[in-house]
Amino acid sequence: MKKRHQQKFVIVSMVLLIGFNMPIVLLFDSSNNLFGFPVVYIYFFSIWLFSILLSMLIVKRYNE
Repeated sequence: MKKRHQQKFVIVSMVLLIGFNMPIVLLFDSSNNLFGFPVVYIYFFSIWLFSILLSMLIVKRYNE
C-alpha cells in the first residue's frame, strides 16, 4: 500500500475518532425514535456503515 493510501486511512480514522467522541454522541442522545429505534443507535450504525463503505472505496479504487 502506498503512502498516500495510508494517509487517507489516517484521515478516515481521525474523522471516526471525532464522530465517536462523547460530546458529538451526546448531541444525538434523546428520547426520540426514528423507525422505532433510538436516534443514537441510528447515528452509531450510520457512522459505522459510512466508515466501512469509505474504506472499501479507498481499497477498491486505489488498489495497485
